[in-house]
Amino acid sequence: MDWSKRQHLKQALALAALPVLSRCAQQDPSTQNDELAKQADAIIASIQLTSFPARQFALKTERNSTELLDFTHEIQSLIDLCHTSGGGQVVIPAGRYAVGALTLKSNVNLHLAKNAVLAFIPDPTRYLPLVKTRWEGMELMGYQPLIYAYGADNIAITGEGIIDGGGSNQHWWPWKGEWKHTPWPVDPANTQKRSRDQLQQWVAAGTPVSERVLRDNRLRPSLIQTYQCSRVLISGVTLQNSPFWLMNPVLCRDVVIEGVNCISHGPNSDGCDPESCERVLIRGCQFDTGDDCIALKSGRNNDGRRLATPIQNVVIEDCVMRAGHGGVVIGSEISGGARNIYARRLVMNSPDLERGLRIKTNSVRGGLIENVALWDIDIGQVKDAVVINFYYEEGDAGQFLPQVRGIKLRNFRVSKAERAFELRGFARAPIVGLALEQVQIRSQSLGVIEHVEQFDCKQVLINGSAWQPSN
Repeated sequence: MDWSKRQHLKQALALAALPVLSRCAQQDPSTQNDELAKQADAIIASIQLTSFPARQFALKTERNSTELLDFTHEIQSLIDLCHTSGGGQVVIPAGRYAVGALTLKSNVNLHLAKNAVLAFIPDPTRYLPLVKTRWEGMELMGYQPLIYAYGADNIAITGEGIIDGGGSNQHWWPWKGEWKHTPWPVDPANTQKRSRDQLQQWVAAGTPVSERVLRDNRLRPSLIQTYQCSRVLISGVTLQNSPFWLMNPVLCRDVVIEGVNCISHGPNSDGCDPESCERVLIRGCQFDTGDDCIALKSGRNNDGRRLATPIQNVVIEDCVMRAGHGGVVIGSEISGGARNIYARRLVMNSPDLERGLRIKTNSVRGGLIENVALWDIDIGQVKDAVVINFYYEEGDAGQFLPQVRGIKLRNFRVSKAERAFELRGFARAPIVGLALEQVQIRSQSLGVIEHVEQFDCKQVLINGSAWQPSN
């Protein structure tokens, strides 16, 4: 039996074994972790993996160590040659290489050797012509992400090297405008607000994506975006100084992200944001970011509802979260929904980590979020331990009621928090089915609990004392 047939059989058997998460609530609590593990393992087993021919295409260069040369053409030519030759590995040896936009193609593994650095040039003209992309869950013709793939199958970025996006207080980041302490002069005519507002108007009006072209674009590109791709691997590399989100698979299937080190403290420096993807594994990564560490998304407002593609069948395991707005986050661009999300064996700890689990939406975004489980989670210092907030950004200003149901936390430990909970549903659309078991939280305050139905707690300790939610 060949490799593809073995993988197909493996996937079919794994998906057949995948039970619905809500069944766990009917079983003995002592077996629930085993059942959750089986469900997560079945998703992992169902992922179709990358596979590349043994041939290599190595970058050849004689370098002057005092000069940083532009290698965009050489590296892109190798990617193109590897692709047309049937695939393989494009090897970037040790050294620092200035580059502009790179396009990854089917059957190509872009491999960065140890001490190799791709240093992206922070000149917006290097990321033209415009490509079909997604920005904060909205489709447009925008700047090409620094490493981009569209409609590709069997692609990878691997190795021990560094990918530096060139974001800084002088380049890319000032387009954010006001942000935290704002360590740059703000020029209102040179920030993202006008571009963002125009894009939101196009989305609301249903303007065709091909016509969403900004004359004066100030929407920063992602560092790595794979768009409508299948069999995607990002492994081992260090990502730093991203203009915007670091890793952003969109409408992809079979995505594996493992052993990636994310270090970027600029605005919107989310570590990994899979959008409307199916079968995703995020394993053994480290996140030290200026925004959410991992944020699962499915499109914003009308665009999310138009494409109607949830983020689903996701496993997050053995990761470390340091600074960030949230450790494991669902939303806020979640109009297409989310289901079957599993996270286990995570460590979170930083005075700059704002939330452990965070689900954020509102009645403009809407979306159905269901079957989410986190277990074996250790959180040292965090501001808010558990957040499910229906009042994010626009708040209750729309007609698309969010639905959040079937959220389970087990063996979830928090050593130091300012608030244990921020749970804010709507009276007409409450949070339904929040189950906590073997949860220990030490916090300065309990926090906020509004409109939660079927809030089930077993062996929950708040500051060492047994706790149950009141009516």
